[in-house]
Amino acid sequence: MNCEVFNIQKLILSIIIFTILICIFFIPILNQVNSIQNPEIILDFNSGIFQWPIPGYTKISSYFGKRNAPTSGAAIYHTGIDIPAPEGTKLVAICDGTITFTDFLGGGGYTITLSVDDTKFTYCHVSPNFIVDVGDVVSKGQVIGYVGPKYVYGVKGNQYSDSDGKPTNGATTGCHLHFGIRVFEKYVNPLDYFKSSNIEKK
Repeated sequence: MNCEVFNIQKLILSIIIFTILICIFFIPILNQVNSIQNPEIILDFNSGIFQWPIPGYTKISSYFGKRNAPTSGAAIYHTGIDIPAPEGTKLVAICDGTITFTDFLGGGGYTITLSVDDTKFTYCHVSPNFIVDVGDVVSKGQVIGYVGPKYVYGVKGNQYSDSDGKPTNGATTGCHLHFGIRVFEKYVNPLDYFKSSNIEKK
């Protein structure tokens, strides 16, 4: 009888120890995986090389890579990151460079492109009231534009609109900056150029 009680106690103790080990080793891993699938990245601006393109706004609503298209005409492979911000929010040059494009660009809406050698930094869904021109040489941190409105009117060839038929600033559901980076014309993940200081679950 005592032997049976001892065996039961050993079994209970083993179960308790096993449960504790699972909690210690596996739950943090599961939480980390969940955070990677649905992260909210707060960025560290002290990376030294590039300045964040939209100071004061670091939440990302859509990441680089495969996704479900948020609206008609939007790509299912996202070539940049989306940063929500109010209309009129300042956009800055992430580095020294030359403005090589300022115009309406299909799904990107009104767009500004900053180029450095074979690298292009694209700011989409910006204000149509451009404050820079093609050929301008700009400095890191210089204001080069503003987050644009959701709706734009009178744009020739604009095929984008919301469910009510109102013409939108490219393929967009609201005011935000779409920021993309091309190296030798190939899109790369912009977050590879900034250090993430904290990853939190949305």
